[in-house]
Amino acid sequence: MFTKLNVFTLANAMATHAGTRQALVSQNIANADTPGYHAKDIKPFSEVFDDNTQPGEMRASRSNHLNGSSGQGTDWTVSTTEAGNDPNDNSVSIESEILKGVEVKRQHDKALAIYKSSMNILRTSLGRN
Repeated sequence: MFTKLNVFTLANAMATHAGTRQALVSQNIANADTPGYHAKDIKPFSEVFDDNTQPGEMRASRSNHLNGSSGQGTDWTVSTTEAGNDPNDNSVSIESEILKGVEVKRQHDKALAIYKSSMNILRTSLGRN
């Protein structure tokens, strides 16, 4: 009956997204002085999560739900900034990358908190504190 709980799937997707985005932020910072390098990023998780359904459309939590999108097609396409601001055509801004890193850390912490809270609720419901 409860072989796959959606809250754990959501927490896993959020943590995976945070890890992917943190890797891109790290890569951008490492190449901040590389001539011709353009900063890479992916959409924030809230935008990716919202893009999976049309406005007013219900989201299916299981494949056998009727008339709902499955939410499995997460779009984590890496986008690259086109024009560089520096004379060497580099588009990396260290300040904005640091802010993205803070945002990603908060997202990862939130995913862990969701997972931990869900595990506590599950343990309590089973009578195992």
